This record gives sequence, C-alpha cells and structure tokens, in this order.
Amino acid sequence: MIAYATASILAAQPLSAQVGSAQPPATEDAPIAYLLDLTSGQVLLSREADRRFMPASITKVMTTFLAFEWIEEGRLVPRQVFTVDPEVWDEWNNVGSTMFLPNRARVTVDQLIHGVTTVSANDGAAALAHGAAGSIDAWVSEMNAKAREIGMRDSHFGTPNGWMDNGKTFTTARDLGTLAASMIGRHPSKYRHYVGRTEYTYNDITQPNHDPISGRVRGADGIKTGFTNQAGYGFLGSAERNGRRLVMVVAGSPRSSVRDRASRELLEWGFREFEQKQLLGRGAIVGEAQVQGGDAGTVGLAVPGGVYVSLPGDADPRIEMTISYRGPLRAPIAENEQVAELLIQAEGMPDYRIPLHAAAEVGEAGFLDRVANGFRGWLR
Repeated sequence: MIAYATASILAAQPLSAQVGSAQPPATEDAPIAYLLDLTSGQVLLSREADRRFMPASITKVMTTFLAFEWIEEGRLVPRQVFTVDPEVWDEWNNVGSTMFLPNRARVTVDQLIHGVTTVSANDGAAALAHGAAGSIDAWVSEMNAKAREIGMRDSHFGTPNGWMDNGKTFTTARDLGTLAASMIGRHPSKYRHYVGRTEYTYNDITQPNHDPISGRVRGADGIKTGFTNQAGYGFLGSAERNGRRLVMVVAGSPRSSVRDRASRELLEWGFREFEQKQLLGRGAIVGEAQVQGGDAGTVGLAVPGGVYVSLPGDADPRIEMTISYRGPLRAPIAENEQVAELLIQAEGMPDYRIPLHAAAEVGEAGFLDRVANGFRGWLR
C-alpha cells in the first residue's frame, strides 16, 4: 500500500463546543442505532451497528433496490405487466401487510414497487419477485448476490418481503446504511418517485404509509419500518436538508411508538448537533498515483462529489487527509474509474474514507512509452 499525506486543512481547536441540548435516543429506546451522513460519508453515531437482527419488512428495501437495478439494466420496465401466479397468491393472499392483489391479477411493475415501498405489501413483493425472476427463490438468490456486490458483509435474505423464516434473514444497521446509500446514490430519481409517499391506492383501496418521519421531520422521505416479535421494532429512514442527507437506523425498540420517537430524535439530533463544512469542491484533484505500463507515469486523483466534513457544533479541529492505494496502478485505467481512497481524520470524530477516481484516461504503453518509462526508471 502506498500512501501520500496532504497538509492539514483546518487549525487545531478543542472539540468542546456543542449547539443546543439535543441528545440521541436512549439505549433502552433504541438498542441499535446508526446515523450516517451520506454527503460527507461520516458515521455520526454507531450503537451496536454490527449486531445482527431480523429486519422483517425492512427486507423489502433490498427488493426495491434490486428492482431499481434491474430497471436501470433494462431487465425490468415499470410499465411491464405480470400476472399474479396462483401459487404465489395462495401463499401470500392477506398475509400480513397487503396491497390486496387478486388472484391472476394483471399488475404492472410500477404498481408492485409502489405497493412494496408505500404499503409494505408482502403479496406485492412476492409477485414482483416471481414475475421478474421466474421464481421467488431465484429472486432471493439475486438479492443476496446484490448484497455482496455493494458490500453488505453481514446480511442474508431468505424471502423478498422479510416474513418470518426461522432466522434465515438477518442484517445489521451498518449494512442497512450501505443499502440505503447505494439505493439513493445510484437511483436518485427512482428513489424520489417510489419512496416517501404518504398513501397508495390500488384496486380502489387506499392505504396509508406508516413511515414515522415523513411529514414530521423536515426533509424526511422514508424509507421502511419493520417488526418481529423476536427483534422488536425497527426503521430505516432518511432525510435531506439544504443539500445534506442523513440515513438512520434504529432497531430493537420495544414498541412502535418508542421506535417512532427514537427515529425522529436521532435525525433531529444529527441535523442540530453537527454542522457540515466543504473542504474540497466537486471534481477537485487531491494528488496523483504512480502508474505502471501506461502511456503516462502518473494519473491525477479526483473527488467526484467533493469532500465534506460534519463537525459537532462550532468545533474547528485539525483535519488531515491521506491518499491510499495499492500501487503502482496498472494501465489501462479508464477516466472516472475508482482507483484509490481518501482517508479523512478529524480530531474527535471517527475516521472515514471516500473514493478517489482517475482524473484522466491512461492507456497501455506503446513501444516509445516503454522506452521512455525505462529511461525514467534508470534515472531514478
């Protein structure tokens, strides 16, 4: 691993300043609590974030995300029509939360996703899974593959809707944060279209969304509640204010009212107690990496979305940024390809990393390039 350190950006000051008196939810109200600042990439609160629990209906967020991915890839189309399979209907008709799909109903992908995201439809999730992948088992297999792809290292799914399955389905708060970040980051327009609606009408039946933050926390837009007798009440939610987005998880709450209050408290605490500062603008070049076998010996390293840091209150601590990558990088390298990471260390806050992308394309070295590279290496 090769690392290059940049100079500190902000002067050192003690991290004693706090704004207001807001507190995160009490441990007894939210035994598992996790707050992620998506804009900066920082974890603002981590309480039992790697403890496994059964997500129940929060599982449907993975089904939603997989549907978004397949739509993006052209494997699903929102106006595409599925016929509800009789066996799927027999198993899921009126089981838990439902969108009241009739047997053999012809229903669009768009309607099914809305049913899943807004009214937590168990039958809708099952019908979507079966129609898209040919079988529920095949869909669940794709859910697990997608979870591994995005880095959910401690999660497994046994159903498309989170219905009780003897513990086959489990996750962690940290993994749910990763899932929400991937869904919002990769599919912002789909997220806005399908998530955060207050109610949904299908087959002349209107049902409300039981999300505890939309309409109650400024900037909130979902995402999904869950409950099992074994795991208690949980919620994965998000809100955005002034271009800053937070993702939160609470789990293990003893009652729905406690979970709802804890969710609101956690988001309000995050927005109130931390102020965001921009360190580097979108696309800024933070350094360069050595390249082997390329038509250039180095490549610039850029931060596509800029660099932000969230700090408690009026604190102004020393901040250091360090580039790290396995190097030298080997050509060819595509422009915007992720090739390195930027480690950001702020006094009093957990370290965090953001990806660095190649600022330009580097092709494979031709004959003259190899001669020049060899000459430069000899001079060194």
